[in-house]
Amino acid sequence: MRQLLHALHQRLTETVLGAETPSFLLITALLANGHVLIQGAPGIGKTSLAAALARSIDAAFSRIQFTPDLLPADITGYSIYQQGTGAFQFIPGPVFSNIVLADEINRTSPRIQSALFECMSEQQVTVDGVTRPLNSPFMVIATQNNLFSTGTFPLPEPQLDRFLLSINMTLPDLDTQARLLQMHAQRGPQFQETSPLLGAAEIRAAQLEAAAVPINDRLCRYITLICESLRRGDGANLSARAAIAVMRAAQAAAWLDEAKAVYPDHVKKIAAAVLAHRLVLRDSRHGQTSAPLAAVENVLAKVPVP
Repeated sequence: MRQLLHALHQRLTETVLGAETPSFLLITALLANGHVLIQGAPGIGKTSLAAALARSIDAAFSRIQFTPDLLPADITGYSIYQQGTGAFQFIPGPVFSNIVLADEINRTSPRIQSALFECMSEQQVTVDGVTRPLNSPFMVIATQNNLFSTGTFPLPEPQLDRFLLSINMTLPDLDTQARLLQMHAQRGPQFQETSPLLGAAEIRAAQLEAAAVPINDRLCRYITLICESLRRGDGANLSARAAIAVMRAAQAAAWLDEAKAVYPDHVKKIAAAVLAHRLVLRDSRHGQTSAPLAAVENVLAKVPVP
């Protein structure tokens, strides 16, 4: 199973050149049964990375293009009256899939974004008073353009908190950009049909194994100290989900490394991606991402490793 996931990582990095770390974090979130927010400027491969993951897994996939005129029913589904039977029929929305790509999620208002709350937190949908379970595994991969882009809305804190981790994608170095141009010149666009590497049942089995990776009391206290240090410092708000998210992501990272248990290096490896988007600084400005990242890195450097 690990070999297949390593092959998946290689495929993702071949699809989006220079995305080694984003690809690792995306697979980590998949193993931890969490959702991912991919941020960055337009045209740097956010959607390509998410679509490549979906094409590599033999599971139900759907894509929602978030636009200002989107309605909650376009996400969750709706009931329609059938005159022939005299009853209402439920039409499932795109969230009834294993992997859901919420493309440019900040192009629509927070009211519409909130349609994903129940889906992401409880893996179920309630429409017209009826609660329906979603598929397992279930993963939302949302892409978000920079908040300075025209026509975007900032994601509210409760929405951000439902993402296990956030991936910040930037332009690769000059050599990688040159290789990207050569690749496009030689074989055209990156979107090529590829066969799946693994199925939904295999992903679910790997998720169960990752969740069972042991973590001792000292590591739990270490994670707690990191979160509490952020709250006592510049952090104006850091939810209770933060520590649980760090633990689950660290377990997934340890499983990928074939480690017998979670070690401090695994916590450090994923902490910034898990905590930075949840951290609201008292003096931060709208749209800044470097300040939360710096705050997390500063705390990681100061909190003693057990």
